[in-house]
Amino acid sequence: NLSKVPSKTCVIKLRNDPPCGEGGRPQAGRVGDFQPTTVLVMPNANARALRKSMTRQEVRLWQQLRALKARGYHFRRQAPIGPYIVDFACLGARLVIEADGGQHNMMVEAGKDARRDAFLRGEGFVVLRFWNSEIDSNLDGVLQTILAALPPRGVGAG
Repeated sequence: NLSKVPSKTCVIKLRNDPPCGEGGRPQAGRVGDFQPTTVLVMPNANARALRKSMTRQEVRLWQQLRALKARGYHFRRQAPIGPYIVDFACLGARLVIEADGGQHNMMVEAGKDARRDAFLRGEGFVVLRFWNSEIDSNLDGVLQTILAALPPRGVGAG
């Protein structure tokens, strides 16, 4: 029953493998008696998959954000926050950073982004969005904007 599935999960359907008896053969009376199974994919599993398929711009930005750990800022990549997975987050500083490709300029995606940003702001986060083209052409400027949004070291920096 899907009514009891938490709203923060994705549901995918898979076919059951046949129940096996000795020698790997189906059990008697069970041939062809397969039912779909509901498999819950939790946000952490989705985030893990996204970490493995980062864009070139996300990789470049991630390398720079990791270097900020020496200054006392700990960033996470593809971090679940509520029902969303954000590109980068410094939870201690309540800062979210999104690297957006051209699809985010479309009306449907822009509306989704606005709802997502409103949720994150409601949770106390500052949201910074950068176009992939901006990361490619002006990474130093992007980093300056991020540093300006971070609190002084030691004040919610973790």
